[in-house]
Amino acid sequence: MKRVAPLVVLIAAACATPSDVQKLQSQIHELQDQLAQVRKTASSKEEVQSVNQRIAEETQTLLKSNATLVAKVDAIEDKINNAQGSVEQTNYRVDRVVQQLTQVQHDVDDLKAAAARAAAAAQPPGSGTMPMAEVNVAPPATEDPMQTYQNAYGDYQKGNYDLAIAGFQDFAAKNPGSDLVPNAIYWIGESLFSQKKFQEAIAQFDSVVTNYPKSDKVAAALLKKGYSYLALGERAKGIVQLQYVVHEHPGSHEAALATQRLKQLGVDTK
Repeated sequence: MKRVAPLVVLIAAACATPSDVQKLQSQIHELQDQLAQVRKTASSKEEVQSVNQRIAEETQTLLKSNATLVAKVDAIEDKINNAQGSVEQTNYRVDRVVQQLTQVQHDVDDLKAAAARAAAAAQPPGSGTMPMAEVNVAPPATEDPMQTYQNAYGDYQKGNYDLAIAGFQDFAAKNPGSDLVPNAIYWIGESLFSQKKFQEAIAQFDSVVTNYPKSDKVAAALLKKGYSYLALGERAKGIVQLQYVVHEHPGSHEAALATQRLKQLGVDTK
């Protein structure tokens, strides 16, 4: 505005009309407005560039954080898989310990019987109420149901599936009231599954679920039934069985395996 006054004076000295002076002042104001707008625009561009820079930096930070998160998720999945493998190994070891304890008990019983027979044979003639001929006669051997079961399970572990099936069938037939009958039927199904006789395996797993609904093998039978359907190419039935395991037996080892398999199939488990 300081430059405007001398310019007006010069114009007045040149005998300019009032109209010319007003027009010139108006043009000066327009130029000043344009200059202010230019300065404002330049400032806005700097702010936009600054914002763009910040966005770029934050994007890089997010990408790095996402990569770190993905790595952590992968590590967690590896730990879960390792834990599942450890659980399966632990179950196998527990079964082995049970088998060994059963065998030890059987050996102890045999030793006790042998000691009793030896003690009876060492008695002098006439010292007992029973004739010597009767003392020396060993009692008829009785078949141990648990030994039958453990022998069948041992055959299963060794891959002798036909022997395992026969042993479990023999146990179930001779001990219908045993709490281990549903387990025997389940292992028959597992043996058939290992032989890729999936339809026959399904029938055994169904027997466990239908006839022994309170058995602790029900969840495992349902899981393996789902696996069998998938092996037969009956995807829809297999998925339904796996979803049923997740829904009816939440928190179980079988539910975790079913969830993992459903994810592999691309099925949302939520």
